[in-house]
Amino acid sequence: MSQTVAVKFQMPDDMAGFRLPAGVNARLQLLLDKQDRGDRLSVAERAEAEGLVNLAEFLTILRLRAERADRPKAKRR
Repeated sequence: MSQTVAVKFQMPDDMAGFRLPAGVNARLQLLLDKQDRGDRLSVAERAEAEGLVNLAEFLTILRLRAERADRPKAKRR
């Protein structure tokens, strides 16, 4: 059985800037490019890439939810 957990926390004012740091993003791109070339990623590289993708997706969701929370309620659907 699944459970829902609600967590309240203060969102920073600069959520639009919530992105992977440049060096972390560069590492993710390097791993994805390697995979796209057909080179096999090691087990560690694959785990690293998956973790970085999950982190990037999480930051995107946070950013989108913060943008949505900032919109006036009348415009929400």
